[in-house]
Amino acid sequence: MKKTIITVVGKDTVGIIAKVCTYLAENNVNILDISQTIVQGFFNMMMVADATKSTKDGGQIAEELEKLGKEIGVSIRCQHEDIFNMMHRI
Repeated sequence: MKKTIITVVGKDTVGIIAKVCTYLAENNVNILDISQTIVQGFFNMMMVADATKSTKDGGQIAEELEKLGKEIGVSIRCQHEDIFNMMHRI
């Protein structure tokens, strides 16, 4: 299974979750776990997703999510689980 870590950060607006989840569904990326919070008007979401059934590779998904983020005014980052773990280990 290709687990992917997706983070979304920015000023809270209507439709952020809907737009990100719609993109993922349209590209056969399954959300395995999701956490989101809003702190003083700032939106923060982290997802663990499975991109195994997607016809797109991780790089293409990451680029398209980054572009979507710019369109809706948030920062979206997408990383393979191994890269995320290496960057966040103590």
